[in-house]
Amino acid sequence: MEFRQLRYFLAVAEHLHFTDAAAHLGIAQPPLSQQILKLEREIGTQLLIRHPRRVELTEAGRLFRERARRIVEDAQQAFVEVQNAGRGETGRLSLGFAGSTVFHPMVATTMQKYRHAYEHVAISCEESNSSLLLDRVAERQLDAALVRMPLNCRDLIVEPLVDEDMLAVLPANHRLNRRRRVDLANLADDSFILFPRPIGPDLYDSIISACREAGFAPSISMESPQISSAANLVAAGFGVAVVPASIRQIQVEGVSYHELQGKPLSTGIALIHRPREKSPTVLNFVRILRQQRVAC
Repeated sequence: MEFRQLRYFLAVAEHLHFTDAAAHLGIAQPPLSQQILKLEREIGTQLLIRHPRRVELTEAGRLFRERARRIVEDAQQAFVEVQNAGRGETGRLSLGFAGSTVFHPMVATTMQKYRHAYEHVAISCEESNSSLLLDRVAERQLDAALVRMPLNCRDLIVEPLVDEDMLAVLPANHRLNRRRRVDLANLADDSFILFPRPIGPDLYDSIISACREAGFAPSISMESPQISSAANLVAAGFGVAVVPASIRQIQVEGVSYHELQGKPLSTGIALIHRPREKSPTVLNFVRILRQQRVAC
């Protein structure tokens, strides 16, 4: 039994006339009649009663019409679903987020645009530090991840999204809290709060290097579990911190944010994914991220 025979039979069953059914299908009448006869022989029973000017469905024909209609509808639905999956309009996307990246507006905007364009894709999210997310993507436990740069991404593809300046976070009673901009050198006598080096070794080292270029080695009084939690520890009086500018969106009472004078100290947010990626959902996310980067 061929799929086209089901379509041919359904056309005859709808029009109850071979000539009209053939015109509807865009084929000649003789091939249509031959295929219906072939179908009846294969099934082993008569489906149509042929009158001079019309046809009539047998009891078996009426039953076969319902089954054939269901098969054709299911096949058409499967065709559409497979096409949608091939375009990345359905399926799954597993994304990782470094905790500090979620505070940047461009991350939220990128996610919103993807959600709007591909509302039927199921998105699962995982928050961790950049180093662990790198391993998760490399080991195929995540499709992609938004991480904090700089980061040694080894063989993974890096799609930059945005760069932002680092800011100094000072407690409310700090001697420099009325200045809009502060020099790192003026913080040489302060205790510093830094995130643990393993969660972002390259960014950690860039902060330490900036302090050394300013003429001092920072005294680290405490490590914050994540970059985003540093402001809370500053408010608690454990020292000062240097954080990405988007962190100031965290409304923490008792701290102030200040631009840094001198040589710029910056960090970036980037999407990492595996090379030669073929997943349509990942490729669509990469495309939207690139569009967002160009638009800004």
